[in-house]
Amino acid sequence: MRKWLLALIVAVPVLLVGCGEKKEQTTLKEPEVPQIPEVEILTPKEVAINETIELAAQVEQGGKKVDDAVVKFEVWESGKRDEGQMIDGKLEKDGVYKAETKFDHDGVYYMYAHTTANGVHNMPKQQITAGSPDMTKVLPEDEKANNNSMDHNMMDHGNDKSEGAEHSDHEKSEKNHN
Repeated sequence: MRKWLLALIVAVPVLLVGCGEKKEQTTLKEPEVPQIPEVEILTPKEVAINETIELAAQVEQGGKKVDDAVVKFEVWESGKRDEGQMIDGKLEKDGVYKAETKFDHDGVYYMYAHTTANGVHNMPKQQITAGSPDMTKVLPEDEKANNNSMDHNMMDHGNDKSEGAEHSDHEKSEKNHN
């Protein structure tokens, strides 16, 4: 009887463990990071003055056209970014967003197509020439921004000093070796 009791005591827990639920190993998937939206600006680079201009951009992400992006076109005249305007882009179809504006005088203008798709932002920039501006009076936007930038001036100033310091150290080294 003791043998049967001992066998029963050993067999019951073994059977219970064998019949229990199997724990599947769960692997945590890394969250997918959305890709940067690809934005192709469809707006012409040269336009006429006093005519309605169509601002347009096509948005794709991961090779698929995006119809639920937020697109805002920022437009300003060269050197007058503070006077620029933001225009909401509206979905036309197949990932193409459009808005309209008008340029009332000859000039060089810039446009950012601020685009957010699935929480990721991209903002390609395009230059737009309206009419026939006197290009000798137009300073390219990037150069103007750099010339007025405190960081740019400070970096140049710092580089002048470091070059001079390196040059001085080099001259001192040469004099010491002669």
